[in-house]
Amino acid sequence: MINSMTGYGKSVCRFGDKTIKVEIRSLNSKNLDLNIKTPNIYRERENIFRNMLSSSMERGKIELVITVEQEGAQTSCAINKPMLMKYFQELKDVAARLDTQISDDFLPDLLRLPDVLKTQQEEVSSEEWEVIEQTVKDATEQTNEYRRSEGEHLYNDILKREKKIRNLLEEIIPFEKERINTVKDRIYRSLKEMGENVKTDENRFEQEVIFYLEKLDITEEKVRLRKHLDYFNETLHETNTGGKKLGFISQEIGREINTIGSKANDAEIQKIVVQMKDELEKIKEQLMNVL
Repeated sequence: MINSMTGYGKSVCRFGDKTIKVEIRSLNSKNLDLNIKTPNIYRERENIFRNMLSSSMERGKIELVITVEQEGAQTSCAINKPMLMKYFQELKDVAARLDTQISDDFLPDLLRLPDVLKTQQEEVSSEEWEVIEQTVKDATEQTNEYRRSEGEHLYNDILKREKKIRNLLEEIIPFEKERINTVKDRIYRSLKEMGENVKTDENRFEQEVIFYLEKLDITEEKVRLRKHLDYFNETLHETNTGGKKLGFISQEIGREINTIGSKANDAEIQKIVVQMKDELEKIKEQLMNVL
């Protein structure tokens, strides 16, 4: 069964006076693209988080967000005075250049600037690391379960469209014999319009007609298309089927459909080919989200 690359998972835990929330969002991508947002105190374990996600989620644009809410005053803040004075001096210089004055209530804004406040936090204990890693695992499992659920919807939609292409292929058959007769009649009619003085070798003429009709024959293309559809269907039912492999097979399906269209020489068959192309494009769009 196929899995989707779209997913979401969330897990919340408590450690002491901390509430730690882990969220994982996953979207489709050609490769593994990890983006991790975590408080500075947990930054040293970022590589561990990356390894956990890459080993269990394989592919996709994945964002891991860890947020911490802490009760009480367990952290202490210190003002980075040199940095604050530097910002203040820069503001004074800009104000002088603009011939304006700095208002008296600008200080709170200065405190929000980067690196003005230094937060001194306690070291993370090994017990806390275990809790955080388990919370990340729980969020990852939820995300993968979401991916499996989305994969079922993709599977049903892709399978429905693959069957539609098969049915359309069968709809071509009634028009094939009629198409051959139409081509023959058109050739004979063209010869008659050239005049009675034109002499033709009937045997040679029949050979040329047969040769021309062989070029328009789509039997081989139909056989190959059915085989590609069978292979696509088999691959779709395999365990841990990859979207890339299904994409390669869909390209082969597209080639045969295009060839049938180029050799059709019939308006009704062309209409059916257009419908087949439409279904295949929708399949390709869905495959872009298959893991």
